[in-house]
Amino acid sequence: MLQLDHVTKRFGRVVIAEDLSFSVGAGDTVGIVGPNGVGKTSLFGLISGDLAPNSGQVSFAGKAVTKLDSAARCRLGIGRTYQVPRPFIDMTVFENVLVAAQQGGGLRRKASYAAAAEALERTGIAGEANLPASRLGLLQRKRLEIARAVATRPTLLLLDEVAGGLTDPEVAQLIEIIRAINAEGTAVIWIEHVVRALTALVDRLTCLYGGAFIGDGEPAAVLANPKVREVYLGSDIETAAVESLQPSPGGATPSTPRGETDGESS
Repeated sequence: MLQLDHVTKRFGRVVIAEDLSFSVGAGDTVGIVGPNGVGKTSLFGLISGDLAPNSGQVSFAGKAVTKLDSAARCRLGIGRTYQVPRPFIDMTVFENVLVAAQQGGGLRRKASYAAAAEALERTGIAGEANLPASRLGLLQRKRLEIARAVATRPTLLLLDEVAGGLTDPEVAQLIEIIRAINAEGTAVIWIEHVVRALTALVDRLTCLYGGAFIGDGEPAAVLANPKVREVYLGSDIETAAVESLQPSPGGATPSTPRGETDGESS
């Protein structure tokens, strides 16, 4: 579904991607981890069309999209969220999602209203549809951010740190929402610092560092990789998160580590 071929992107001396190749299949669930500031969000920009590579090619659904902007890629089926939700605060929740369906998804009339209503139901905020977005708490804003992306009817959903700042029960709810979206055939790439939330969902994990992926494969194996542990798993919280990935009695989902923060510099 998605293919990056020998993509390079630099901001001066800062290397985001160095001859990077990466592929994701239909319906896949892929997690991306890495230290703050290595360019994980910028990588999403290269995929979604917010950023143009210095060299290399981006393909989606068998079509070269390197020269297409983010609006065109969205209409092809690439939906994304952003680290810090910024809804139109003077609009209602429903109006926010309707704008996404119409302007992002290119839907009109009844189709756009149906897509907006469906997205609200799938993300669990249909009950807040008529509230001004300014009245939403953090969890509801994160759900609204996902709903806006879902309303564009994506086949690839890019999630950028949607679990940051949430409590354990809130993260568990968020995981179930994303799992249901994926179960309907939407591929998911999820950037996240809340490691245990990420590994509760994804089948594949990769670590970005120095413009390259230094680990890529089954989540537990990647997190056990000495290089990944050296560059990423330095804090006690993160190390504890990895160690707790051992199956718990009854197969319960591990709780989410606290103390994580939203946001990452590009």
